[in-house]
Amino acid sequence: TSMACIVITSFSSLMAHHKQKAVDWQLVKKMAPLMILGTFSATFIATQLSTRVLAVFFSLFMAYVSLQMFKNRVPNAHQPSPKPFELTLVSFFIGMISALVSIGGGSLTVPYLNWRSYSIKVAIATSAALGFPIAIAGSIGYFINGMSANIALPNTLGFVYLPAVIFISATSFMTAPLGAKVAHKLPVNTLKRAFGILLIVLSLKMLMEFV
Repeated sequence: TSMACIVITSFSSLMAHHKQKAVDWQLVKKMAPLMILGTFSATFIATQLSTRVLAVFFSLFMAYVSLQMFKNRVPNAHQPSPKPFELTLVSFFIGMISALVSIGGGSLTVPYLNWRSYSIKVAIATSAALGFPIAIAGSIGYFINGMSANIALPNTLGFVYLPAVIFISATSFMTAPLGAKVAHKLPVNTLKRAFGILLIVLSLKMLMEFV
């Protein structure tokens, strides 16, 4: 259900960031195919896998990444771009983790791109664009897997609960462009700290749910 909600949210967000000319579409073309493959593959694993260990690992990882976001690291324009093999592995990994813990990939994609010396605003915008194919692949995967699960809850398509998708998506579709505008107006350091705080909150939330 979370992945299905992200389809609408990420589309609205990517269009808003595209208007700001902040999306690196060449990078999206390179990363999206492997992210789609990783996300779709992981939906078949998620239905059989106990995610407690993964959730704890991911929570600690997000906490570490959030601390890095508070450092005033200035992107180096002369640093070489990530090599194709690195992008392949990272994209597939982000796709898998996104499906297993039901996120759009931003909590991994943004820190990675920022670490790779992309500006925080370009990292956020590009992550929003990548979140769209991730969400579609995850939604289709969970729909297929849920068809044979005999779920008693009404108004579902596979593992996707439709009423939640409708109401959450309707709200987020309207607020996502506002978030994109704010992201491009905030000072870089403020934006990085805000993203760092968000990651800490997500980390604590996941730990409380699974521990």
